[in-house]
Amino acid sequence: MTNLKKKDQMEYLEIKETRNINDGKYLRAKERIAEMKKFYGKLLSYAVFIAFLAALNYYTNGWNYMWFLWVAFGWGIGLVFKAVKVFGMNPFFGRGWEERKIKEFMEEDEQQNRWN
Repeated sequence: MTNLKKKDQMEYLEIKETRNINDGKYLRAKERIAEMKKFYGKLLSYAVFIAFLAALNYYTNGWNYMWFLWVAFGWGIGLVFKAVKVFGMNPFFGRGWEERKIKEFMEEDEQQNRWN
């Protein structure tokens, strides 16, 4: 009975090791989806709150001074930065920059360790 349990454990470990690559991709994709959901939630709250402030602005003084635009502009800048982060539209680093740098540093480390 003990041998059977060990055999089952070994098969489980082998299956688990082969799934690690796919599990990592799955977890990264799931994390990215969670970030996108948070972003869309923030975007929705932005739209609702700015609409409320615009209505309040119109109710208090018409459109004589549109003070709600200051709030919309300030909060909008934050949303733009969040969108850049979530959707990977960073013009300075671009897509895959982090992965390329990791590979580069790993190769440099490998080169240095060959001669040590």
